[in-house]
Formats: sequence, C-alpha cells, structure tokens
Amino acid sequence: MIVSVNWLSAMLGRELDPDDAAERLAMLGAPVEAIEHVRPALDDVVIGVVEKVEKHPNADRLTLCHVDAGKGVVEVVCGAPNVREGAKYPYAAAGAVLPGGLELEARKIRGVVSNGMLCSARELELGTEHEGIMEVRTDAAPGTPLLEAMQLADTRMDLEVTPNRGDLLGHKGVARELGAAYGAPVKLAVIPDAPAEGPAPRMVKERGTVDGVEISIEDVEGCPRYMGAVIRGVKVGPSPAWLEARLRGIGQRPINNVVDATNYILFELNQPLHAFDLAKVRGNRIVVRRAHPGEQMVTLDGEKRELTPEMTMICDGEGPTAIAGVMGGGDSEVSDETNDVLLECAYFDPKRIRATRRKLKTSTEASYRFERGTDIEGMTDVLRRAVALIRAVAGGEEREAAIDVYPKPRKAQAVFLRPARVEHVLGTPVPQEEIERLLLSVGFPVAPKVGRLHVQVPGWRPDVTREVDLIEEVARLKGYDSFPVELRPLRPSVVPDDPVEPVKARVRSVLTALGLNEARSLSLSSQAGEDAVRLLNPLSVEDAHLRQDLLSGLVRSAERNWAARERDIRLFEMGTVFHAGGEGVPRESLWLAAVISGASAPPHWSSSGKSPDYDLWDVKGMFEEAARAAGADGSVVAAAAGWELRDASGEQRGRAGMLEADRPAWAAPLFGFELSVSAAEQPYVAYRGLATTPPVERDVALVVPDGVTAQAVESAMREVAGALLVDSRVFDEYSGEGVPGRSVAWRLVFRAPDRTLREEEVDEALRGVLTTLKERLGVERREA
Repeated sequence: MIVSVNWLSAMLGRELDPDDAAERLAMLGAPVEAIEHVRPALDDVVIGVVEKVEKHPNADRLTLCHVDAGKGVVEVVCGAPNVREGAKYPYAAAGAVLPGGLELEARKIRGVVSNGMLCSARELELGTEHEGIMEVRTDAAPGTPLLEAMQLADTRMDLEVTPNRGDLLGHKGVARELGAAYGAPVKLAVIPDAPAEGPAPRMVKERGTVDGVEISIEDVEGCPRYMGAVIRGVKVGPSPAWLEARLRGIGQRPINNVVDATNYILFELNQPLHAFDLAKVRGNRIVVRRAHPGEQMVTLDGEKRELTPEMTMICDGEGPTAIAGVMGGGDSEVSDETNDVLLECAYFDPKRIRATRRKLKTSTEASYRFERGTDIEGMTDVLRRAVALIRAVAGGEEREAAIDVYPKPRKAQAVFLRPARVEHVLGTPVPQEEIERLLLSVGFPVAPKVGRLHVQVPGWRPDVTREVDLIEEVARLKGYDSFPVELRPLRPSVVPDDPVEPVKARVRSVLTALGLNEARSLSLSSQAGEDAVRLLNPLSVEDAHLRQDLLSGLVRSAERNWAARERDIRLFEMGTVFHAGGEGVPRESLWLAAVISGASAPPHWSSSGKSPDYDLWDVKGMFEEAARAAGADGSVVAAAAGWELRDASGEQRGRAGMLEADRPAWAAPLFGFELSVSAAEQPYVAYRGLATTPPVERDVALVVPDGVTAQAVESAMREVAGALLVDSRVFDEYSGEGVPGRSVAWRLVFRAPDRTLREEEVDEALRGVLTTLKERLGVERREA
C-alpha cells in the first residue's frame, strides 16, 4: 500500500518525519518496506500575484499582466482568458527551467517584453488542463516556492499490509494508527468549494428508487448492502490541481474529475466506488444478481469476460454492466460527454470477490480491498463525502437523497474484555484506564462494566471477534518493547515433548556443528503427478501443490544464492512432505534434506590457501552423520547416483549425491542428501494409574553360576510370574567361601491390579519362578 506523507500530515494536523513514522508503524504491525522522496522539477516556479490586468496594446487576444513575484512587479504577456486581478498563479521568471527542459528568457511579444510566464497545469506537468492558467488558492506570500505552497514535494511510504488489516489500505486507517502513536486526532481534509452537505441516504429493504433510477438486490449473499446516488448536470473535465497532486503523490494517474474523485475516496477511506454514466444505464434500472450461465460482457480494460453463476453482477435493464467488486463495463463508463452520474457505493462478500477475481485472472484496486473486507457500517459517510467531492470538482446537483438498499442490517459487534485476563495473557499488569485509552485511540468505543469492559468493534476491523484479539490490540498499542524482558515465574508443563523433538534437536546440533545453516521454505511447489496433493485454492500456478520432497526447495534456494553471487552454500531443512492418501487426507512424513556447494571451510587469515570445494565424499560423510543423529535404522550403500540409506527390509529411507541445478559457470557442483526422520522408534509414553491394591514383597537369594547374567535371570522371572510380578530389584551380591559362583539377592514385588493377593498365590508364583530358574539356567535358591 502506497501512502503519501503529505496526505497523512494533513489528516493529523502535524508535519510527519517519514523515518519516525515508518518506525512507529513497524512497531504497530505495519512495517514500511520502502520510502521514496518525490520532488517535481519545479524549483524555479514561485507564487505570483496578478496586481493588474490590461489589454495588450498590439494584440486583441493577449493581455498584459503586472505580476508581483516577491521581488517587485514585472510585466508578463499572457494569452489565457481566465487571468484576473488579485488571484495567484504559478510564475516562472526569465532564466527558469520548466519540466521537460524548457528554459525561459525575456523576449518581446508583439512589441512588449514579457518577463517570464504564468503557467498552466499542463506546462508544469501537474495535470492535463491547458486552456487556462492554473489558479493557486493559497495563503502563501508572493515569491513562495510553488513546491512549498502546494506541498508538491512529497514522500511515499510503501506499507506491508497483512490480509486481516484491510483498514490500512486507506490513508485514514494509516492515519488512525499514527494518531494513536502520536496522540493526535484524525481529521479529514476540507474539500475546496464543497457544497452544503446533502440529506442522509434513505434506507429500504430490497428495492428503492432514487431520482428515477430503480435499484434492487437479488443476490443478498453476494451483496449485503448497495447504495446509489444520482448527480445531474456534471461537467467532466480535468481535475483541479490539488486533487491531481494528491493522486500523483501516491503514483496514480489522473483521468478526469469524476473518476479522480472516486479514486480519491478509495485511497482516503478504503471504500471502492463506481461511477456510471446514467445515460448508458438501460431502463434506468440497477439489479444486483448472480450471472446467468453463458453470459458475457466487455470490461473497462477491453477484455471480453466469460461469466459464471458464482459471480455477482451489477446489471441494468438489459444485462450486465459491471462485475461486482472487480471491474466496471466499458459500455457505461464516464466520458467527456457524460452529464448525469449514478454513483455506486456497495459492500460485497469477500469470499465471492476473491473467487471471482481468481476465476477472471485479474486483480484491481477495488477487488484487492473488497476481498479483505471493507467497512459496511461506514458507507453512509463515505457516500456523502464522495457526492460532495464530485459536486465540488465537476459541478452538478443531487436532487434526491441517495438510496440505501440494505435487506438485512447488521448489528454492531461487541466483545467483552476482562482487565484481569489482559494481565494473565500479557504477563504484566495494564491499568484499566490505560486499556480504555489505548482502545479508544484506534476507534473502539469502550463502556466499563463490573469486572470487564464492553468493547464495540468498529466496522473497519472485522478481524476482531474474540477477547484475545482485543488483548493483542492492547499489546501492540502499548508497545511490545515496553514489556519487561526478565523471565517471570512459570509452571513447567508435565506434558512430555513430542518424541520427535529430541531427534530434531540432535540433528540440528550435528548439522550446525558441520557448518550448515537451517533454512525454511514454503511447503508449496509446482510438482504434479498422481501422488501429488493439489490445493483447492492455490496462490499461483507455481504453488498449486503441496511439496513431495525438501530437496527441490533447497535447490531453488541455492539457485537464488548463485543469482546473488554467493558461491559457498551450506543449507539444511527439516520439514513435512505430503503424498496423496486415502479419503482425501494427505499422508504426512517428516524428512531432512541438505545441500552444499563451494568451499568446504570459510576463509580465514591463518590459512595458507583456498579451502578445497565440497565433493561426493563430503556429502557422504554428512549423510552418515545425519542418519545417525536422526536415529535412522539401516545402512548406507553405494548406488548409481551416489549413496542410499536402506533399512532391514531393503526399503530406501534416504539418498545422497550430486544434484542437477541451474548453476552458473563459476559455481561449484551442488551436492545434497535427504532422509526420512521418524519418531516411531522413540519410546511411547503410556498413561498408567496409581496402584490401589497392596503389594506383597518377597526377598530371595539366588546362587548364580558364572556366565549367567542378572538380565537373563530377571527375564526368566518375569516370563514365569507374568503380570503379577510388577517389580524386581537386586539389592545385594556376595561371592566367596562356601558359595559356588555368586549369590545375588532380589526383592520381588507382586501385585494384582484388581484384588488383594493371597499368600498362597504368591507362594505358588515364587515356586514356579524357582523351578524354571533351576531347570533353564542352573540357578538355585541359597539356603540360609
């Protein structure tokens, strides 16, 4: 989103420092990606006041103007008919250089020396108007640079706007954020020559008429609200200089006064509008409905569009005239011959607009905003301001109040916020008064209740639906940098980590020790095939499937590094890959991949020469190290293209070798590997409740022959005693005179989960254990 610093400054009533404003916006969650200073080549043009206008003594169509440009009054010959005494105009003295490189000089025109010239908007490249001199309405004194008087020197900021913050796609939304940061109120600029504000729109349910035009909504789901105003008697032509300057300040091309007015409102209030030439609206009727199968229309860009029933259309009495929320039709656009205008202000369903835009493979300023959600509650104020602006720049009159077709009015959403919950989530206390102040600063009306706050969500923030959303607002407005950095008291979790996490940590430790850097890439790819998982709503053709491997993404990362002249590459990534599964659910598995290229060690002043490049043996060594760290079960064997990791059943679990890549001639070969990382081999922790029955303990000393291990003895015990033997521990060992082999004492614990064991049951189990030990291992009970 491109915003003008001059425009924001006018809304906030203070001069903004672009760098400081960018820093504050970044802290509020809207980072500025670029700052561009815009300065037209008008350094030699100043404000001139015409003190006196006389007829040229030798020409009927010329006038002789006495101009005060701050350094005395000079004579200027002028051919424009609109020059009048007391008015202010751009003045360029002799020696000035105008845009395009034209250098002025004093010269005789019909016998009278003209000392410079009064300039039109076209001559200054500030507009297309050239039939008259550009009048400047300003309080600036004669001789003031035009750049300063008209604020033509501007600074553009390119904001990164997240999909949930559509309110930041208008200058008012950005100004609201900065107003909260600076503690300054936000006020819309006064429209020059604006007429008195007209009546409020009339609300109707499903259809209504305004100045002879009937408007109705048949597709209420796609268009919950539609407003229309009729302005008669407009004069289409170039926009005034101030309006063109505002649009040029954000990189927009002025078109004509009516269209420029709608664009101004779009970028000011984030509400797309559309102006129809009323004479081209067939049947004086507007119907909002779904497209019929097989319908077509030609849009403003000259393209013939195929329409589908999933699209919402704006139709007149004979057929489609605009694709709702995306683009108008070429048959009803405003032209120089337009006298009457039907102004549309509507709210369209974001999902419907997104689907339509994708189907038509086109994106516009309007669709970009509608699919993120506009302010359905603020449309009345937007339409009234738009009507006033069109009447100010193009004339005309609004003979009837606008119509507001709103079949199912929405109630303002409210969310309750508990100050105690704010402290619990953020980990630091925030006074209730501060919470109220912060929320009010960005337009959230707050009403205190007992133990909580009733917060009304404004229409421009449809993303705020839960208490935690408001807590996030408090956090960002308070400033994340204001929270304490020390570790607060916490309760450690008793839930064990996912078994795969220790494996991943071990792999990271090993690979970073080998000099590799971890990378993160998108889980999307262009790979197709029967096993590929296709997205239902892909971002692009290149990202239409879920990835089936990690190496492809790392190879692309290597190619981007080469494009940036980076020769040495050491990257690895652990992530999920996807394959088609049954019942439409993809099969997911965790994999590890790495790529290396270039020098095998970084340069160092102590080394005698250049480090050798990575080769196949280096990648084999890394492959084996990674496999061991990942706990992979199998062995690395040679293969045609390098090496493979195969498990006991012969299934391939990984591979390593040289990779194909689009590498420049100066780049070293690219090597890489990938292998499966499975958590199935990690121990599974099962829940077991505490015992509720008493145990029975027996201490038994056994004479164990040499060569028989304690593990073998214990295994035999558990096999015979079964589930009744819940624990066995060695607590003593003796070897010496009178004992062949060694004497090992065990404490055996018996317990039944569902009853209290009887002595007879324990004795029987113990006899079975001793009998088996003697027969199988030659282990006998030691007599006292």
